[in-house]
Amino acid sequence: MKVGDKKLVYTVTIPIRWGDMDAMGHVNNTVYFQYMEQARIEWLAMMGCLPDENGNGAVIVNAHCTFKKPLKYPGQVEVCTYISNMGRTSFETTQEMRSVGDGYSLYAEGGAKVVWVDAVTEKSVVLPEVIKQTFAEFKSEQKRRR
Repeated sequence: MKVGDKKLVYTVTIPIRWGDMDAMGHVNNTVYFQYMEQARIEWLAMMGCLPDENGNGAVIVNAHCTFKKPLKYPGQVEVCTYISNMGRTSFETTQEMRSVGDGYSLYAEGGAKVVWVDAVTEKSVVLPEVIKQTFAEFKSEQKRRR
């Protein structure tokens, strides 16, 4: 994926907690997924897209992470969330995790495929308008730049 094919939608700084570390003295691999989840959920909440009264909402169908360098306590991690590859019922998130205290060096990158699901039927449904609009605005910006 080219850099221009994704839209930065949210950035958050998360403090690294003592309990995030493992026996090796660095942040446990599973915690990176928690950092990505926290950023993704905060963005969805900001967009007003948490599960609705019927329980319809975002479901992760796959997630991945590539670890570049180990994060360590104490510190802060900046998580940048991008969206791309929007379809009728799903989109991709890509996330970068950078150490605030290390010149914002890239420590990990990952992401997830998000599908919007009807909680009763457990089938995919059309994405909320606000998410589709965010991506449509991005596509319009790209066309104007060309």
